[in-house]
Amino acid sequence: MEAFLVSTLAIAVGEIGDKTQLLALLLAARYKKPIPIVLGILVATLANHALAGLLGQWVVSNVSSDLLRWALGLSFLGIAAWTLKPDEMGEEGINEGRYGVFLLTCVTFFLAEIGDKTQLATIALAAKYSNLTLVIAGTTLGMMIADVPAVFLGKIAAPNFPFKLVRTIAAALFALLGILVLFGVGDKFI
Repeated sequence: MEAFLVSTLAIAVGEIGDKTQLLALLLAARYKKPIPIVLGILVATLANHALAGLLGQWVVSNVSSDLLRWALGLSFLGIAAWTLKPDEMGEEGINEGRYGVFLLTCVTFFLAEIGDKTQLATIALAAKYSNLTLVIAGTTLGMMIADVPAVFLGKIAAPNFPFKLVRTIAAALFALLGILVLFGVGDKFI
């Protein structure tokens, strides 16, 4: 259960102000079709985080535990630093095309997550925790917690949301995870 809770919290907080949350706001404002957008986010996140989780599990089975501990600890510290920098969306338009809002959302979210801090955090969490299902469920729930309100609230809540404070809290959480992993605190750490 720890894997699920840590994964959910880390991603939910880390996603605040991320480019995919901004993408959710943009799609919601442009198409005003929240249900296909939410479902597209869910499908894209499940696919992306499943692949990231599998990569994390592969790393665990193919990298020495000492090297893995350092790599994970430093990865979490790097993600902490990255979290402090706000993401921005370009001004290029997103065109629904002939495939519809659901497929547009799936493709754009999946591609936007490649190499993103939440995908890298999912890899690290999957390497840290042995229960891949709980990690993927937690990271997906974390994405949904952060992105679904953006879809439904759109531009109304965005100007008043304390993105900087949330990014600082997320950075502190990732830094704490990094330090705990580096020092091997607790029997569940590598």
